[in-house]
Amino acid sequence: MNSRSISVLLIYLGLLAYAVVTLFPLLWMVITAMKSGRELFRLPPSLVPDLLMAGTPFVNFAAVFDKAGFLGAVLNSMLVATLAAFGQLITCSLAGFVFANLRNRVFTAIYVLLLSTMFFPTEVTLIPEFLLFRQLGWLDTLLPLIVPSFFVGAFGTLMMTEFFKSIPFEIEEAAILDGASSFGIFKDIYVPFGAPALASLFLVAFIANWDEVLRPVIFNSSPEVRTLPQFLLDFVGQYESQWTVLLAGSFLATLPLIMIYIGCQKWVVAGFARSSLK
Repeated sequence: MNSRSISVLLIYLGLLAYAVVTLFPLLWMVITAMKSGRELFRLPPSLVPDLLMAGTPFVNFAAVFDKAGFLGAVLNSMLVATLAAFGQLITCSLAGFVFANLRNRVFTAIYVLLLSTMFFPTEVTLIPEFLLFRQLGWLDTLLPLIVPSFFVGAFGTLMMTEFFKSIPFEIEEAAILDGASSFGIFKDIYVPFGAPALASLFLVAFIANWDEVLRPVIFNSSPEVRTLPQFLLDFVGQYESQWTVLLAGSFLATLPLIMIYIGCQKWVVAGFARSSLK
């Protein structure tokens, strides 16, 4: 074997080791979801689930489906995550288009002020948001989970602004000479060129809103508007917790994210490739 073959082999071995380390928590979640409560705390732990050997590996998964409110929580989470993600595609792409083209002092100051909000943790704004939503009558609805994420996205604005700055100005200049309007340039040039970044932004925004647990717990207490993370909290009690059922539900909650990532993978990889070429 020459040195090039050895280098390629070492790269693949490193990637294989990284894949094993990354995927092991997901594998352990599935294994634990197929164990009984007694087997869960056995030492040393076993990689072979006892319920699988007993022929009833999906008992804990069935317990998740049988619990009242599961499908409603899934639909609520899907609605919140989808609307919030699509909202960020609209608002962040429009804001990125403006900040990428108008670089005077006023817009630069606004841009910096917007990005500075990323340094504030969610807990800092919870009390003002709660008081505002109570005045608006939005508590125990899905609006507090959708509207703020729909209209505000500092990370998405940063992402789209920097991506749009990589588009050659000559293309936009040619469109201006052809009589294209500002919105026409955005719609016909920036949006098609920014498809990889938009797909990446949708994926990031969807995952962030799908996994959100603190804001739903603070703003919503009605069973009808519970999201999936809120629903899974029911399996964790003060004196007793159903860990195996919780992990079964967590795995079911992870499946939509895996499917969406697979669907957006081509665009995400294209976005990373374009960023590296820049």
